[in-house]
Amino acid sequence: MSDHEHDHDHHHEHDEEEFETVVLTDENGEEHEFLHLDTIELEGGTYFVLMPVTEDEDEADEAIILKLGKDDEGNDILLDIEDDEEWEKVADAWDSLDEE
Repeated sequence: MSDHEHDHDHHHEHDEEEFETVVLTDENGEEHEFLHLDTIELEGGTYFVLMPVTEDEDEADEAIILKLGKDDEGNDILLDIEDDEEWEKVADAWDSLDEE
């Protein structure tokens, strides 16, 4: 009994640890699945480190970092980090944590 295309709670062989799965909807209304690798608190901001989930094991995955923010109604949303300096600080903080 395999609902592989529809079962978003399954585990991937490349996962070394258990990570929460997050589904984000892009500006075109398409859903994308990510593993929530880490949450970083830095200088009053909260950032999520996410890894795209892919069925292609050969495809090189690269983690992305998004900032937790609020929309006009006060709901939590994840935003791109627009400021290069802010992005560098968060990426450096994650690299430091990742090396431990």
